[in-house]
Amino acid sequence: MKHTVLGASGFIGNNLKTFLEEQSLECFLPPRNYSFSKNENLGHVYYCIGLTSDFRTRPMETVKAHVCKLIEVLENSSFESFLYLSSARVYNGSKSGDEQTSLSVNPSDFSDLYNISKLMGEAVCLAIPNEKIRIARLSNVIGNDFESENFLFSLIKEAVDKRVIELGVSSKSEKDYISINDVVQLLLLISSKGKSRIYNVSSGQNVSNEQLVKEIKKYTGCSIRFTDSQQSLNFPLISNERLKSEFDYEVKSVLPDIMSLIENYKAKKG
Repeated sequence: MKHTVLGASGFIGNNLKTFLEEQSLECFLPPRNYSFSKNENLGHVYYCIGLTSDFRTRPMETVKAHVCKLIEVLENSSFESFLYLSSARVYNGSKSGDEQTSLSVNPSDFSDLYNISKLMGEAVCLAIPNEKIRIARLSNVIGNDFESENFLFSLIKEAVDKRVIELGVSSKSEKDYISINDVVQLLLLISSKGKSRIYNVSSGQNVSNEQLVKEIKKYTGCSIRFTDSQQSLNFPLISNERLKSEFDYEVKSVLPDIMSLIENYKAKKG
C-alpha cells in the first residue's frame, strides 16, 4: 500500500519519508502544485503541511497551510486513511491534556492564531464521517532540526556558540517533549492501525527548563544565567494513555538525546 507524505520538505515530513523508505514502504511525495484526483488512491496520507515558530510573521500562510490546503486535498483525493498533524499546543490554558478535553481559544489574542487554525483543521477532518480520517496532536518534537527557532534548539546553539545560556523565561516552566524517532514510528502505527480519531503523540511527562539547561551544561560546560522574575508557564500533562493502550508503545525520555543533538550540531558547524 502506498504512503503519501504531504509536506515532505519539512522537518517532520522529511523524517517520516526517510523512516517509511527504511521500512521498504512505497512512498509518494507530491509537489506543491500537484493536481489531486478522486481517480487516484493516495493510500495512507500524512498531512505534514504547516508552519510552526514563524506563524506570527506569516499569519495568512499559516491558515492556508492548516486549513485551506487541507480542504483542497480532502475534497479532491481518494485514500485508505488520512492523518492530519495537529499540535498539543491546543491544550494551552486547559486543565487537562487528554483527547476528550474541551479546548478554548481567544481570537483577539494574536498568539492564539496557530491554535485556532489547527483546531479549524481538526474540525474539518472530524466533520467528515470517516473513521479513517484521524488527527495526531504532536507535542514538542526534537531532532536534528537546527534551522528551527524552537526553544530547545536555541538553547543548544547558545551553549555551543556563546558558551553561556541566558534563560529569559522561568526555569520552572515545563512542557512535553518527544523524539522525532518515536514520532515517525507512532504516525505509521496510527495511520495503519488506529482505532480512534484523535491521538496525543507525546511522552506523557513534562520536562522543565531547568532540567534542559542542566543537561546541556553537562555536555558543553556552558554557564547558565537564570532570570526567574517571569511567571512560570506550565502546560498540562499531555496524556499518551491512548497510544499506550492501543499500540503497547512506550515513549522514551528525550533527556538522553541531548548529548547527541549537541554533538550533531557541533559536527554541522564544522
